[in-house]
Amino acid sequence: MRVVVVGGGAAGFFAALAVKEHHRGAEVVLLEKSDKLLAKVHISGGGRCNVTHRQNNIRKLAANYPGGEHFLREAFQEFCVKDTVAWFARHGVELKTEEDGRMFPVTDSSETIVRCLVDEAARRGVAIMRHAAVQTVVLAPGGTFQVQVPGGVLFAADRMVVATGGHPKAEGYAWLEELGHAIVPPVPSLFTFNMPGEPVRALMGVVADTVRVRIPGTGMESAGPLLVTHWGMSGPAILRLSAFGARIVHARDYRFTLQLHWLGGAGEEEVLGRMASEDHHRKQARNANPFTLPQRLWEFLLAKAGIPLEKTWRDVGRKDRNRLVNLLTNDQYAVAGKTTFKEEFVTAGGVALDEVDPRTMQSRMVPGLYFAGEVLDIDGITGGFNFQAAWTTGAIAGRLR
Repeated sequence: MRVVVVGGGAAGFFAALAVKEHHRGAEVVLLEKSDKLLAKVHISGGGRCNVTHRQNNIRKLAANYPGGEHFLREAFQEFCVKDTVAWFARHGVELKTEEDGRMFPVTDSSETIVRCLVDEAARRGVAIMRHAAVQTVVLAPGGTFQVQVPGGVLFAADRMVVATGGHPKAEGYAWLEELGHAIVPPVPSLFTFNMPGEPVRALMGVVADTVRVRIPGTGMESAGPLLVTHWGMSGPAILRLSAFGARIVHARDYRFTLQLHWLGGAGEEEVLGRMASEDHHRKQARNANPFTLPQRLWEFLLAKAGIPLEKTWRDVGRKDRNRLVNLLTNDQYAVAGKTTFKEEFVTAGGVALDEVDPRTMQSRMVPGLYFAGEVLDIDGITGGFNFQAAWTTGAIAGRLR
């Protein structure tokens, strides 16, 4: 049996290795359109590779996927986080867990993961062909696949696994449409918010630990750490909102109002009460921060509320305090654009999930055709979730059930 795997990323490698594990006599050819293998693995986690997340509860794990939650609930029954950890352990890679649940190799180097996958592919005899972008795929009589790549090279395959990743434009999925699959139009996911003209950008580098962010009128909200950048805002709270609101903000051309509660949700009366503490009466306003806000942010909000930094806190009037409370609990900024988070491009969209069996990753439209990774309409938030989806779908697809 010959199996062609299309895509040399995490899902493609894992699928190719799974084929070899479950079908030892199979001839496996992995096709990669570029000259780089495992490109996202190299850059993930700032070069440390965020392999997965420690969340082993399947329902809670699946809730981290704006696209594909219900599909992955079934898939995780077949291959989950504990299986990923065990697989890498069997292949000599120990993982460690950080406080936020992200898991990395103990070496803190993505090269450890890359080397593991590449070496295992070589050991198992997976043939790898670079600069081999699929040009056409034809279903031949008998159910075999004729795969055309540049240079006139033609591969005949009994089974085919597609793990080409996400594409920014629908045209990247055209050959899959020709095979009969419906494509959910792709839109960017996992991005930061640009705020041109907003003075808050002067606070570049400031991190607020617990912020609630909302897009008014959409029901979309998120909470967590927020980072102010030269371009606008980033951090887990923003990235999560961008993922779950990907289609909503795309429809608005990435122009909308962002509402912030800098204190994570505390009520106005509670905020006023903390401001009234006698501990701060004799201090200057700049030093009377009764919250855990970064000093630069506190001073920025005071200035925005029209409160002089040198003014004694007990002399700050009720109207001024009310303005400050409104900023702390209902601050608003104009978003006008986005920026890809680091180099980790993620899309929402791809092969429609109702056309794929989540227990096998086989196409319901074309027997012998399997899918793995972001080519499917699956996208997760940051924290190792996108890689876990890649390992899971790749491992299942490679069983060729």
